[in-house]
Amino acid sequence: MSDPRDMGAETDFSAQMSYGDYLSLDTLLTAQHPISDAPDELLFIIQHQTSELWMKLMLSELNAARRAMANDRMAEVFKTLARVSRIMEQLNSAWDVLRTMTPSDYTTFRDRLGRSSGFQSLQYRLIEFALGNRNLAMMRPHAHDNAATAVLTDECARLSLYQEVLAYAARQGMTVPDGLILQPATAAHHADPQVQGMWLQVYRDTTRYWTLYELAEKLVDLEDYFRRWRFNHVTTVERVIGFKRGTGGTGGVDYLKKMLEVELFPELWHMRTDL
Repeated sequence: MSDPRDMGAETDFSAQMSYGDYLSLDTLLTAQHPISDAPDELLFIIQHQTSELWMKLMLSELNAARRAMANDRMAEVFKTLARVSRIMEQLNSAWDVLRTMTPSDYTTFRDRLGRSSGFQSLQYRLIEFALGNRNLAMMRPHAHDNAATAVLTDECARLSLYQEVLAYAARQGMTVPDGLILQPATAAHHADPQVQGMWLQVYRDTTRYWTLYELAEKLVDLEDYFRRWRFNHVTTVERVIGFKRGTGGTGGVDYLKKMLEVELFPELWHMRTDL
């Protein structure tokens, strides 16, 4: 084999940053600590850890999208929201790997998890709050953690993504109820007739309202992927544990199926019937 130095490759990293240094791989690759001898526990840990990394990026992009939208930088918003949808695609693909774990595999270490559950994911909660599905009761699983509570409180002091969208629409001369955009939401958004009428106006004259039309479709893409993530979550859990209660105490599949009914941007879906 040829020496990589002959092709100009750097091979001496005794005094400079290497690939592993830059990515903190010593920390990352030693952050998996199975508490059983079950072979599939490593899969379970890595799947959830990588999902949390993708969620960290997703939160960064959602925050960037809101900042850009507040300043009417719509080209930046479209690029960022497109990336969020691709991140959701990655999160969906992760379920395909986890579904290779059978019920027999999972039962070998499930009892060792105690009451820990993905239901308690702070980043997932932040994503839901950022998208507008705000339920302050869902802060309770984080009440023991002052830092987590502060982060959630700060999020609830901001307009959600959909509120920023509606505020942008109002700045473009569209009719949007003040109550939906003047104060950060403290509850989940529900379909509003005026907002649905506004989106109908956009979709009936897409040439005139092209930017809002494109923005709406970016939101539909995002929610489409988000719905698929929830569906994949339900089917994976049912495939692996059936209808047992979740480790965090929820109703498991029954609880997750109720989450399938949540609509993030309801008017964008409901108005399609009236077009």
